Amino acid sequence: MLDASGRDMSAIMGLGLFEYSVVLAFVVAGILPYISAVRGGTSVALATILSLLLVSFVQFSNSMILGVPIQLGFLGWPLEVFGSIPSISSSPFESYRMFTSAWMHGSWTHVLGNILVIGLVGIPLEQRMGGKRWMAVYFIGLLGGNIAWILTHPNSSIPTVGASGAVFGILGAYMACWPSDRVEFPVLFFIRPWPIWVIALVYVGFEVWVMNDQQYLAGSSVAHMAHIGGFLLSYTFARSIAKGGPHLIEGSIDDEGRHSEGRIPDLGIDPWKLQGMVLEGPAARVLEKLKTEGDEVETRRAWLEELSEHVLCPTCEGEIICITENGRTWIECGVSSKHLRWP
Repeated sequence: MLDASGRDMSAIMGLGLFEYSVVLAFVVAGILPYISAVRGGTSVALATILSLLLVSFVQFSNSMILGVPIQLGFLGWPLEVFGSIPSISSSPFESYRMFTSAWMHGSWTHVLGNILVIGLVGIPLEQRMGGKRWMAVYFIGLLGGNIAWILTHPNSSIPTVGASGAVFGILGAYMACWPSDRVEFPVLFFIRPWPIWVIALVYVGFEVWVMNDQQYLAGSSVAHMAHIGGFLLSYTFARSIAKGGPHLIEGSIDDEGRHSEGRIPDLGIDPWKLQGMVLEGPAARVLEKLKTEGDEVETRRAWLEELSEHVLCPTCEGEIICITENGRTWIECGVSSKHLRWP
């Protein structure tokens, strides 16, 4: 099936045996980390990082085997088969490209730049909204990026690849829900805790500046409009998706109400005892202090902060982090809040 320019609209059907073996490797590399995350109850953001890295390894290894230079525009048939191509996007046979394009990249720099944001911003966002909601905004971001590029370049026959639309979707979702959160991030050569709104402003501001600089844009191979599209679509739907998640949305009525109440939740049975574990040494002493003296906000915060330094997650033995938000303090597993979030 061909488009107006003669391009094969079902390119995946014309592959040879070797190419199909590479496609199988793509599928296994892309899906296996998610299966592991679901079974182990671990972070889907980390699974996404591993998935992107493994797929990129297969992609660039294929290029090396074929003797094709690893640089954008010269990566061989995978981009033709899996990249998003606006000129044939109206065909239902090509709809899969809206998703597969996010796992293809033009270079190692391209993929590493994306996983940097997923690692530093995406993981804290997942801890805020949970894994399923995180995946929802991730896919909305990649769809928003592809849709924006297709609408603004409908006749282009150049494959567009990369997870950047989804990455900007993560920024958009975090900006919509918890703009005041601070995460360690390199901004303007300074690595320090920055508010999410600052990180988003720098990223989106740069994209807008580039799109208005025609001289720079003329020599660029980056789909800047896709970045903006991913950001805006995830920003639009993020609050609806995050509603009902593990953390209240900043600025919501429920959030303001809880902040004004200043309610201290009951400690109940500690999670280590529920798992049949007995804390010893400093951990046991701090836990006892928490139970006997943690009836005031500031006192509870102090004991929870100290407890987080002496204990590990009772589920996965991962690091415990202490979080203070809107007048409340709790501890949770640094790997996944599903493992532990107490009290």
